[in-house]
Amino acid sequence: MYFSSMTFLWVFLPITLFLYLAVERFGKNAAGNVILLLASLLFYAWGEPVYIFLLLFSVALNYAFGLLLETGNVRRRRLALALGVALNLGILGFFKYFNFFAVYLNKILGGDYIPLSELALPLGISFYTFQAMSYVIDVYRNEVKAQKNFFSLLLYISLFPQLVAGPIVKYKDIEAQIAGRTPDWAKRAYGVKRFIYGLGKKVLLSNVLGKYADMALGLEPDLLSTGLTWLAMVMYTFQIYYDFSGYSDMAIGLGSMFGFEFKENFNYPYISSSIREFWRRWHISLSTWFREYVYIPLGGNRKGSVRTYINLLIVFLLTGFWHGASVTFVFWGLFHGFFMVVERLGLGKLLEKKAVRPFSHLYACVAVVCGWVFFRMDGMRRGLRVLKAMFFYQKGEYGLSYCMNAEVVAVLVLSVLLCGLLQTLLPKLKRRLFDREEIPALEAACLFGILALCVISLSSSAYNPFIYFRF
Repeated sequence: MYFSSMTFLWVFLPITLFLYLAVERFGKNAAGNVILLLASLLFYAWGEPVYIFLLLFSVALNYAFGLLLETGNVRRRRLALALGVALNLGILGFFKYFNFFAVYLNKILGGDYIPLSELALPLGISFYTFQAMSYVIDVYRNEVKAQKNFFSLLLYISLFPQLVAGPIVKYKDIEAQIAGRTPDWAKRAYGVKRFIYGLGKKVLLSNVLGKYADMALGLEPDLLSTGLTWLAMVMYTFQIYYDFSGYSDMAIGLGSMFGFEFKENFNYPYISSSIREFWRRWHISLSTWFREYVYIPLGGNRKGSVRTYINLLIVFLLTGFWHGASVTFVFWGLFHGFFMVVERLGLGKLLEKKAVRPFSHLYACVAVVCGWVFFRMDGMRRGLRVLKAMFFYQKGEYGLSYCMNAEVVAVLVLSVLLCGLLQTLLPKLKRRLFDREEIPALEAACLFGILALCVISLSSSAYNPFIYFRF
């Protein structure tokens, strides 16, 4: 079930919110949690009922390890942590990476000795596995107490606003909110506002750009002109941003409707002037997770320059692999890791100088777009062919007119303006977008208009994918 589906908008969300508000009136936080838990399990089981048992098993496993980590000596706790992390990674690895390794092992062995799995990838497994692992690790570090109530832990991991595509919410950030939330209508109104803005990003910008980007990138790269190739990749660049940041906005908004506060997951990454800055602004919950649970434990930048560079490459290798079992994702991760290392070697200081600031932004934009080529393409060869079409002029059979029309121009202009440019030039606009206290009449009218346009668009179009659902 998508947040941008009619079933969610007109059936699931209204019923869930009505039931939650009904029990909240009587100060029944526990009953509200029951409503949210049942709704979350139904939300997950809607598309893949069988994998609800995998989710329950994962929660039970981490619940048990959480209790184990609060008892015993140091050696036993370390053993429990190692076993807990290994089992979590093992489950994720089996469903997400088994075929990836089986294919390469079969090539090495020279035959089909290892049969490929036909199991579908469970929805959101990368996200909820990382949440569960963060809980276990934080219990081991004594940063949180183990949750004694199984259903409270189940609610944390299965909470439907962030279950299938993030943001990755750490238990220590919402532990108190699970135990009790104070009814706050201002927070609830802000949640509705944030949800509508996210829905608009997804439906009115990402869906339109994605439709035309798919038209162009579905052709053979050799058939594309250089201009069309750049246009297609720019459209995809904005598509993935408005798709994922829109989903995060909706998740934050939904959480706020039910009394939760999730941390921001995006901070206008396309206004960055370096790849290092880009990763401080893009998918913040994932980059924070890798920093806290991988980079710092590896030694971070405390063990010399060479070790720092190695640690960065390891983190970005894993970041790419987390996104998918493909060489292209691994390359995408190492591609960003390479720029992170180069910037630490001295390029970063050069990029910070005022004299080269405009070029710094251009550098970051071009590097990010080139990286998205491999994120989007199915194979390395196809990705390299797209890069060739971008940087070595080719006339191709299909030019800009293949995708360029008034709709594309209008949406691209809006995408450029709203990705951080207007918010930077007009600080009052940015404050208004994130104002939690009041919604003026003019903004309310804009929100109503966005919602109406989204409903009309969803009613007339079948194109409504979420890119990050497959991770």
